[in-house]
Amino acid sequence: MADNYYRPRGFGGFSLFPPVIKNLIIINVVVFLFQTIGQQIVTSAGLTFADILTKYFALIPLQGITLVNGTGASISWHFYPWQLITYQFMHGGFTHILFNMFGLWMFGVEVEYLMGSKKFIYFYLLCGIVAGIFQLFLPPLFGEALAPTIGASGAIFGVLVAFAMFFPDRYIFIYFLIPIKAKYLIPIFILMELYFADTGGGNIAHLAHLGGALAGFIYIMMDRSSGVTMRNPFSSASSSKGNIFNSFNMPANPFKKKDDKVEDADYYEVDDDKNINVTQKDIDAILDKISQSGYQNLTDREKRILFEASKKMK
Repeated sequence: MADNYYRPRGFGGFSLFPPVIKNLIIINVVVFLFQTIGQQIVTSAGLTFADILTKYFALIPLQGITLVNGTGASISWHFYPWQLITYQFMHGGFTHILFNMFGLWMFGVEVEYLMGSKKFIYFYLLCGIVAGIFQLFLPPLFGEALAPTIGASGAIFGVLVAFAMFFPDRYIFIYFLIPIKAKYLIPIFILMELYFADTGGGNIAHLAHLGGALAGFIYIMMDRSSGVTMRNPFSSASSSKGNIFNSFNMPANPFKKKDDKVEDADYYEVDDDKNINVTQKDIDAILDKISQSGYQNLTDREKRILFEASKKMK
């Protein structure tokens, strides 16, 4: 039976992950392992190896911070520009990285398929950088304590906004039980961040989350209105259908209710054969279907065909 419920795929094999999502998860996990192991390695200065990673690669406040090491000596930590990127790949614990990587996988896979890998990595890092800038400049205005900031949450909030704008009528299950459309759920998340940013929310960088969400929204709206011709990755010719939103028949209002006459595709098992025989006629038919009813209406097999075709173009 056709439906509009979000059932992210990917556990059928790690190779089904789009390349940027896959590599982001790998890098985050590797860095987290270094952090975890580094907690057991103590240097002569009384700092652990994990502390050193935090000192140079976490996002340190512009004013700097002063810590006291195990020997009682004061150590100053300073901000470095590269920290606006590196802090996005560090996490404070297993639960922290688990929820962030789950969110990246759940919402990011289809956004990357739709944007394309190159644009998606720029989008992701940009959202994280803007989130970091918010965290550098705004907390002092709210009287928050200065501390290092780590985590991919700011960038992921940008991905959440992108998902809600690309797939506004997609249902997401809260606690795997309560269905709510993306165009309602993501704004609720943002309103919660606004509330906690104003009232204080422990050690969570709510202002960074808001910065990432705002960056994601502005990026997509500017991309939509830019009118830049998007290259069709499955053809040697450029698309004449306009930018990414026009190419996929995005509505002028991304939160407009979907046409009830358009039915979502049923889901089918993906063929295990990696050597899918695909012709240009097949690709053209799938692209026409996307233009008419949206990417979310493709079957799993059609999505796999697009993925395999994109790999051959690299």
